[in-house]
Amino acid sequence: MNLNYYAIWRGVHVLSVLLWIGGVAFVTLVLIPALRKGGGDYETFEKLEHRFGNQAKITTQLALISGLAMLWVTDTWARLLNTWWLWAMLLAWAMFSLMLFVLEPIVIHKLLHQRAQKDPKGTLQLLQRLHYLLLAVGLVALVGGVIGAHGGMWF
Repeated sequence: MNLNYYAIWRGVHVLSVLLWIGGVAFVTLVLIPALRKGGGDYETFEKLEHRFGNQAKITTQLALISGLAMLWVTDTWARLLNTWWLWAMLLAWAMFSLMLFVLEPIVIHKLLHQRAQKDPKGTLQLLQRLHYLLLAVGLVALVGGVIGAHGGMWF
C-alpha cells in the first residue's frame, strides 16, 4: 500500500483550519452576541471560551506543522516567493499564536479582567471587536488558501 503523505497532511491541515477558524467564527458570531444580548458578563465568557482556547492552541500549531509538511513533501518552498496567500496564512498563524501563547495569558487577560470590573458590557463589546478582526484575518487567509490550492497561483 502506497501512502499519499501529501493527502494525509492536507487532511490534517483542512481539519485544523476548520476547527480553528470555525471556532473563532462561533465565538465571534454566536457566543459573544448571545452573552451580550442575554446579559452575560466577562467571567461567563472566560468560562465558555476557555475550552476553545485550548483547542485553538492545538489546532493553530497543527495547521502550521501540516502546512510546512505539505511544502516539504512536495518540495514547493519556492511558492513562498510568489503567492500572497501563503504569506497571509503565515501572518494569520503568527497573529493567532502571538495572541494565544503570549498576549492573552500575559497581558490581555489581566487588562480585560480589570476592565470588566468597571465596564462589563463595554468589555464584551471590545472582545467582539477584537474577535471580528481576528476572524477577518483568518477568513482572508482561508479564502486565499482555498483559491491558491485549487490552481489560483496568480492569485
